[in-house]
Amino acid sequence: MSDKAPERKASRFPLRLDQMVGAARPVVSRDSLLLRPQAPLQAAERDRKAVMAPQGLGLDSVHVRMRMVERLKADGLQNPRVLAAFARVPRHLFVDTALVNQSYEDTSLPIGLGQTISKPSVVGAMIALLCTRPGLAADATRPLGMCLEIGTGCGYQAALLADLSRQVISIERLRDLHLKARHNLDSVRRQLPGSPDVRLVYGDGMLGHAPSAPYDTIIAAAGGRSLPQAWLDQLAPGGRLVAPMDDGRGQGQVLTVVDRHLDGRLQQTSSGAVLFVPLKSGIT
Repeated sequence: MSDKAPERKASRFPLRLDQMVGAARPVVSRDSLLLRPQAPLQAAERDRKAVMAPQGLGLDSVHVRMRMVERLKADGLQNPRVLAAFARVPRHLFVDTALVNQSYEDTSLPIGLGQTISKPSVVGAMIALLCTRPGLAADATRPLGMCLEIGTGCGYQAALLADLSRQVISIERLRDLHLKARHNLDSVRRQLPGSPDVRLVYGDGMLGHAPSAPYDTIIAAAGGRSLPQAWLDQLAPGGRLVAPMDDGRGQGQVLTVVDRHLDGRLQQTSSGAVLFVPLKSGIT
């Protein structure tokens, strides 16, 4: 019989204390031992800010407006000041919520009461015509001078005009649209501090606005069979009027340009076919 004790198989688990000597120990930082009860709240706040941070892709992004500007330029609108106004004024603030995704397309959109916000290309062409009036000084910083707008609508064109004028007087005969335009322009002023002056008038646009006359520029967003005499009377020497008018042959409307020369003469020309809502008198 052997006097040797039977060999015992080494135990693998659990390890004895002496078996742990020399084993690699994990490096534990002091900070990881601290309790951080606010960590989940801080992480949630970081996530919230990341979601709210402007990404430059929404309708409020200047890049969206610049794509519209580039299309207008490619289609022939070349006046740099007019293009700059389109780049500055956010059209989506003037469009009803249901149609806001079409804000920067070159299309007219309904704004209620049978009225529309005009196509940017048409608005741009009309304003560009005003910016080339014969009486304009070559170095004018506000090329539209004192401007009268007939038909405020939702206020978008008024905002563009204001970017190029000393002051805009804008008349609207539909009270609900007059109030809507006031609300829209207030929203723009909050986004664009220091925006030029726009004075909104609730009244009959066919009468113009004699208290602030004469006007260097007059623009109308509705067309009739003839130009109201009040508009012509309120146009300053060296001034220009741009308005749609029936072509006289029953074939639609044409864009009509009237210049008052320094000697008082009126000269009328036409500049292409357009389609605008009818010009009406009175208020409602």
